[in-house]
Amino acid sequence: MTSSSGPAPRTGPEAGVGGTGFPPAGDPAELLARLGRSWTWIMGSAVATLIPGILMLVWPDATLHVLAVLLGLYLLVTGGFRFVAVFGREEHGERLPELLLAVLCILAGVLCLRHPLQTIAALSLIVGVVWLVSGVLTLYTAVVARDLPHRGILLGVAVIGIVAGIVVLALPTESARVLTRLLGLWLVLLGLAEVAVALTWRAALHRAGISGGRHGPADTA
Repeated sequence: MTSSSGPAPRTGPEAGVGGTGFPPAGDPAELLARLGRSWTWIMGSAVATLIPGILMLVWPDATLHVLAVLLGLYLLVTGGFRFVAVFGREEHGERLPELLLAVLCILAGVLCLRHPLQTIAALSLIVGVVWLVSGVLTLYTAVVARDLPHRGILLGVAVIGIVAGIVVLALPTESARVLTRLLGLWLVLLGLAEVAVALTWRAALHRAGISGGRHGPADTA
């Protein structure tokens, strides 16, 4: 799961170079910052969460190996989305939690893809820890970030992550089928929550006279 890109959208000359809305040529950090602040980036993260969740629900008899691959790819992609989102944070104090989550997701994804760790207990532990830590850090971000237009939804995302992590860790399953259904259900819930965050962020951008995710006097993300 991912969170929005910081405070409410800003407009004005400072949003771009010379008011054009485009970052300096050859500045990858600014390009990543624009991308990380875009509502479409949050929506992309939501889709990346929903797809494996839906696959797990409609394919509950997947083998443990397939489940591990799905989870590993989901965590790696989520880690990539979170890494880019770090650049969208305007406050340096808000970047550390997002960076820690990105690193945690990537490491967990690699562990899921390691064949010796493809057991029910190992997968439950990895995913449970990731969701619990992600939920706690998202809760921290929702509390300390300023001017969030969707603080309530982000708090809901954090609660879902924390509950999902606790459930997976506290209720170990003996069946890969049960684990698949459980993880699929939580992924779909998290994905839908992220869709709500993305749509709310988009509405906030439109209210500020912003569209398309570009920076400029009337066009910034």
